[in-house]
Amino acid sequence: SMKFLASVALFVLARAESETTASPVAKALTLLGDLQAKIVKEGEAAQKVYAEFSEFCEDRSAGLAHDIKTGEAEKAELEALIAEKEATVGSLTTKVEELAAEISKDEADLKSATAIRDK
Repeated sequence: SMKFLASVALFVLARAESETTASPVAKALTLLGDLQAKIVKEGEAAQKVYAEFSEFCEDRSAGLAHDIKTGEAEKAELEALIAEKEATVGSLTTKVEELAAEISKDEADLKSATAIRDK
């Protein structure tokens, strides 16, 4: 359709040049040619904007993929650290229970010795 319009425009322009005055059809075709040039220019500008936006999206996507990979690695490290600290808490809890049992035994022995001494 655009090619047809361009060929008709060229034909009419060539014919109009042969006449001394521009006919209304020639003027209309000139206007259509100008409009076609404007539309092509706008299309090229839109294509440039699209290409820039597409590049931005690709760069952003790559950045987010890196951030996700880094975040997953940090998550794994933190989970390992949490497991290690939970094991430490478990072992210290056991140690506290053992010491509390020793203290109770020592207090019972002291009470028993004090009772014997007081007799």
